[in-house]
Amino acid sequence: MPTEGSACGPAIPLARWADRQLDALARDFGLPRLSGSTLLGERAAHGGYRIAGKVSAGLGGSRLMPTRDGNWFALTLIREVDRELLPALFGDADLDVRDPAAIAAAVLRSDGAALLETGRLLGLPVALLDEQPVSPAIDVIARGPRRDRAPGHRPLVIDMSAIWAGPLAGHLLWQAGMEVVKVESRSRPDLIRRDDPATFDLINQGKASVLVDFASDAEKARLVTLIRRADVVIESARPRALRQLGIDAQRLVGEVPGLVWLSVTGHGASGEAADWVGIGNDCGVAGGLSRALAQACGTPGYVGDAIADPLTGIIGARAVLQALRRGEAQRIGLSMSAIAAMALDEERAFDAPRLEAELRAWGTAPGRPFPALRRRALHAPVRPLGADTAACLPERAPC
Repeated sequence: MPTEGSACGPAIPLARWADRQLDALARDFGLPRLSGSTLLGERAAHGGYRIAGKVSAGLGGSRLMPTRDGNWFALTLIREVDRELLPALFGDADLDVRDPAAIAAAVLRSDGAALLETGRLLGLPVALLDEQPVSPAIDVIARGPRRDRAPGHRPLVIDMSAIWAGPLAGHLLWQAGMEVVKVESRSRPDLIRRDDPATFDLINQGKASVLVDFASDAEKARLVTLIRRADVVIESARPRALRQLGIDAQRLVGEVPGLVWLSVTGHGASGEAADWVGIGNDCGVAGGLSRALAQACGTPGYVGDAIADPLTGIIGARAVLQALRRGEAQRIGLSMSAIAAMALDEERAFDAPRLEAELRAWGTAPGRPFPALRRRALHAPVRPLGADTAACLPERAPC
């Protein structure tokens, strides 16, 4: 695949950090060379997004709002169930959950820490400007037996994740030459198929497509059989949801030699944080990016487009490739908020003045388009939804 073109317009802060990670992937594992600007900005560039300050780019699903105690509260509303929880969040049964002004007024009447605690108990994607990530960026939370792979072995990846971070990790593993099977629920396919088909196609090209009825014990059992043949699993489910799917990640890592299991989470894969919901925009806030923007230009806002997602996808692919090289079965937990914080800290250490200049430029750019990027070409078909289910989940024969 060709090297990607460069961006023009205001640089996306942390794109150079992403460049260095992608350079390492190309150098150490033979991936085609991609640019950080491309992976951080292609969704926004191709969607015609504009930099929107305290409202996230695109559909504006996340908003950063001041609280009564002088903090700033990030609230992401992209699911209908999230709006249904707002009266409980604010203790106001009469709140108009469709009115952004009414929601902002309710935030302004509230203390930030109380909103954060209640929001996370309710399962809402929320963050505070001044919070600190509570989990490591990368955490090995289980280990299992080794597997020595023969030269030329083509690893099999089962990608059960959705939206952006996990599928991007799977995309990079496909670029590394792996066989990737995308697994979706029959009742709830990946929303990005419908909401952003152009991005879906880019990061899911070349993957087989499997549909599973998670209400069917037989289909879940066949999926577990497929997982036991795999080298890598990627998922982005909270622990309770994974258990409800009938999948025991800890047990599988302990039993399947060399299996690398990647759990993509908002705030951590173990402890209390494993149950917190996090999405790219609010995880960027929780990781300190909006505070860094405020320090650089005087006012907080969103940095990039759901930036914690592509940062995490890149780190996830690198973590998987390193684990496969070692051969030991592992369950690796990724925290998107902590990865955003890690990237920020590392970029500051690498070139603080340039990062500061990029943040100032970003903070003064609301209303301007995202950087223009040349669209990446597809290099493999995008399989129709469920096209490979019969082949990969047969009753007897292997995929």
